[in-house]
Amino acid sequence: QVQLVESGGGLVQAGGSLRLSCAASGSTFSFNAIGWYRQAPGKQRELVAGISTGGSTNYADSVKGRFIISSDNAKNTVYLHMNSLKPEDTAVYYCNAVKGTGWGRRDYWGQGTQVTVSS
Repeated sequence: QVQLVESGGGLVQAGGSLRLSCAASGSTFSFNAIGWYRQAPGKQRELVAGISTGGSTNYADSVKGRFIISSDNAKNTVYLHMNSLKPEDTAVYYCNAVKGTGWGRRDYWGQGTQVTVSS
């Protein structure tokens, strides 16, 4: 059973920084990719950033240049470093891990961590 545990959310002023952590129960190498999604009230869940097993990364346009995703495979943990935070970054942030592709794809989700950015 795959478990993803997020931590690091909280309340921060605009312009501040936070680091989110996603600890996986298994090796991060066992996943095709791990990413961070967020969902604000009344909005759809959206991809914020992702990192593949090979280390390739991708970001939503709204966070490019401000957020960095990284992984520590020795600790089976993926991080989201969030800088220059804006009130519109306020959301529940979810860690997502993917195994397999196509019909064999399986997604795993963490419980979410709240990030609130005050103006």
